Amino acid sequence: MLNWNDYPNFKRDEFDSSDLPGSGDNMKHEFMQRLQCARDIAGVSFKINSGYRTKAHNEKVGGKLNSSHLYGCAADIHCADDITRWKILSALMDAGFNRIGISKTFIHVDSDETKNADRIWMY
Repeated sequence: MLNWNDYPNFKRDEFDSSDLPGSGDNMKHEFMQRLQCARDIAGVSFKINSGYRTKAHNEKVGGKLNSSHLYGCAADIHCADDITRWKILSALMDAGFNRIGISKTFIHVDSDETKNADRIWMY
C-alpha cells in the first residue's frame, strides 16, 4: 500500500476510481514518485481528473481496453490555459515521463512500460 505522506501535493481520493473508494492505493509507487517530482518542478498545482480506474469505470468513461489507468500508472491532469499547460508539460518531461497526451482541458501522462515510449499525442 502507498504511503500518501510521500506525495505531499496529492491525496489518495484524487486518484480513486469514482466507483471504488480507496482504490487510489492501486497507483504504482514509481509513477507517484515521478508525478510528485513533476509537481515540484512545475510549481503549480496538479488537479487530478482521473487516476486509477476499475474496469467498469474505464468502460463507462470510454477508456481504451488496455488503458494505463487500469494498472495505476496513469493520470489525467486538469489544464485549461496555455501557460499552465507549458509548465506541466515541461515538468513532466523533466521528471522523466515519455508518454503524454494533450487535450484542451487535460494532460494525460503515464509510465506504462508495456507501451511504446517517447510519444506525445493529441486528443
